[in-house]
Amino acid sequence: MGAKANPGAPRHPGPGWHSERVSQLFRLPSAVRRDPEVDAWFAMPHDELRRMAQPWFERMRACGADVRELLHDGHPTACVGDAAFGYTNAFRAHVNVGFFHGADLDDPAGLLEGAGKRMRHVKLRWGEPVDGAGLEALIAAAYLDIRLRLTPESGVD
Repeated sequence: MGAKANPGAPRHPGPGWHSERVSQLFRLPSAVRRDPEVDAWFAMPHDELRRMAQPWFERMRACGADVRELLHDGHPTACVGDAAFGYTNAFRAHVNVGFFHGADLDDPAGLLEGAGKRMRHVKLRWGEPVDGAGLEALIAAAYLDIRLRLTPESGVD
């Protein structure tokens, strides 16, 4: 029997995948190791939904020493180097934890929403349970996915 699939792991279809996928990266060259504007976004008074999003962005920050960040389109965005992989955003009634290449991630828990060509998000609402393990797996997979897209010698078949 084959190895068990890693929940949330990116799907890599085979030869030629890397060069095709690198051209689709969303680059944000002004990303920095720790952006004070991101911290200020989370600290906005009277915005509990931003604080609900913060632990998930902290998980993105903790993915690796190569993670950079910035406010892009008014919300915290995490990158590997300058290549965006995830974001959080707070709306009136929910929080989105999103992934720039979420359509390419395995999602065994069925958390991802969206129908676009690439992006997907997980919607969090007050008082509704969160599949923390599933969301953490998606964050880790999104980070790994971008690293693989950036590194041709990463072992992608």
